[in-house]
Amino acid sequence: MILQQYSVNQYPVQTIITWILSEEIAIPEIQRPFVWNATKVRDFIDSLYRGYPVGYLITWRNPDVRLKDGTTAAGKRILIDGQQRVTAILASILGKEIVDDDYRKKRIVIAFHPQERRFEVSNPAIQKNKSWIQDISMVFSPSYNILDHLEEYCSQNPHVDKNEVYKNVDYLKGIVNNSIGLIELNSDLDIETVTEIFIRINSQGVVLSQADFAMSKIAVNQNFGGNMLRRAIDYFCHLARTPEFYDQLIEIDSEFVQTEYFKKMAWLRNETDDLYDPSYTDMLRVAFTSKFQRGRLQDLVALISGRNFETREYEESIAEESFASLSEGIMDYINENNFKNLLMILRSAGFVDSSMIRSQNAINFAYILYLTLRSQRMNPARIESLVRKWFVLSVLTGRYSGAPESQFDYDIRRIHEQGTEDFITMTIDAELSDAFWNIGLPQQMNSSVASSPYFNVYLASQVKMHDKGFLSKDILVHDLITQKGDVHHVFPKEYLKINGYDNRTMYNQIANYVIMQSEINIAIGKRSPREYLAEIKSQCDSGVLRYGGITTEEELLENLESHCIPLELMNMEAADYPDFLAKRRKLMAKKIKRYFEML
Repeated sequence: MILQQYSVNQYPVQTIITWILSEEIAIPEIQRPFVWNATKVRDFIDSLYRGYPVGYLITWRNPDVRLKDGTTAAGKRILIDGQQRVTAILASILGKEIVDDDYRKKRIVIAFHPQERRFEVSNPAIQKNKSWIQDISMVFSPSYNILDHLEEYCSQNPHVDKNEVYKNVDYLKGIVNNSIGLIELNSDLDIETVTEIFIRINSQGVVLSQADFAMSKIAVNQNFGGNMLRRAIDYFCHLARTPEFYDQLIEIDSEFVQTEYFKKMAWLRNETDDLYDPSYTDMLRVAFTSKFQRGRLQDLVALISGRNFETREYEESIAEESFASLSEGIMDYINENNFKNLLMILRSAGFVDSSMIRSQNAINFAYILYLTLRSQRMNPARIESLVRKWFVLSVLTGRYSGAPESQFDYDIRRIHEQGTEDFITMTIDAELSDAFWNIGLPQQMNSSVASSPYFNVYLASQVKMHDKGFLSKDILVHDLITQKGDVHHVFPKEYLKINGYDNRTMYNQIANYVIMQSEINIAIGKRSPREYLAEIKSQCDSGVLRYGGITTEEELLENLESHCIPLELMNMEAADYPDFLAKRRKLMAKKIKRYFEML
């Protein structure tokens, strides 16, 4: 017999409000920006007023935890779905302030027209119009007397139907007695089951990640500083993207400003580098995996809940230790030297712009590896080399693109079991064999996607080797990338289309891409490679510049070699295009291999 894994009940809105105010239900998002706009709040209140269904709230009860004195503390209900709806109720009905995108507190004021039974977001015009109740929260105030306010309203609106207004306002006041569904998930359910139930129940098909559940568990913990830890994670992510938020943070959260977290992240106020702007998921993965030597965030949820994996019971001491370790992991993550060293390592590998990095998890594990090796007191230069190699290997093989948590878990365990250098060496030998460089990589580059990881690694190799732009004498590939230079075609696109290669996936092949100055590309126009390269050779003889600044044949050959251009290109026309692609893919793969060996 399969036991029911959750209970479903209907409760009056007032009961839900009472539970939240008494903290019987904990709302983890209460200090985070409210994502609903005011119009959506208005529509939600209107649905409550008209008795329309507004969906279920879903709670997940924390497990009962054995305390140090041997007694047991009952777990709170954590609201894991319905936070926006509950916050909308608190904001509009109780007049509570919400937190906006800049973490500033503000009111959302909903007005009610008792003659038309209509709700609107309050605005200056409504505030001047006596036919509106300008803020419905006053109706729900304990001091509100409907008869007294009815007299005042009717004196300002003498032609209204007094009984109709009374009925409609009384109905508004009664919406707190309308029922709302509450689904309570059992405390002993694992995250996978909770996620599955959530997806099946949620009508919008919203998928909560394991990081979402972890953040919820962290936020509602007050005994071991979880609520402050949650703020540290949120604020760091926001500051990394918006450094000017620093001054606002000082204004809006004086309590947090006194913490060590704030002191450790204060450096972000002057930081404009956007190579790696993390999300809270990124921060949790790095801090947890580096500190706990585990990769699955479901284990983090279990540990901060106090789970003893051997006895399968929940103990306060384990929760306390886990929060302490996670806090240390977050402090290591936000440390200025650690964070900037990671960025320096990525840049030293040729990844100088965020557009070149499509796998955030490749960066995350590079950071995990860096923190792990640093804790082992490895030589800094050796750390840099290993992290560079691992990062590039991860990008080339898509190591963390499928099931990142399982791969994180596997890799961190093997690193600690086998030793970092042995594990990395064995992985490189297995994943980047001669077959990969000679066959696999050229085949993978048979693609038209300019953002392909293979092309990005190729560009990184050009940055690392200080290559000039295609047919440029002085302008570096590095500068063209960071200044948002364009990717152009060796065989011009229009030339190929005129000659029958009108399929986008054909003329936009990776092996036809080069980083080139726009003015050189414009000068080439629709000419065949044979034609424009002949003119450049003539340019070298005459000194009359038409394409860039190259003036010697030696410079031209060096430039073509740096861009993996087969010399046969000088005699190639449209019919030779497929042969060109095959030859260049192999040359690009060889260049990437040389680059990898340099890291």
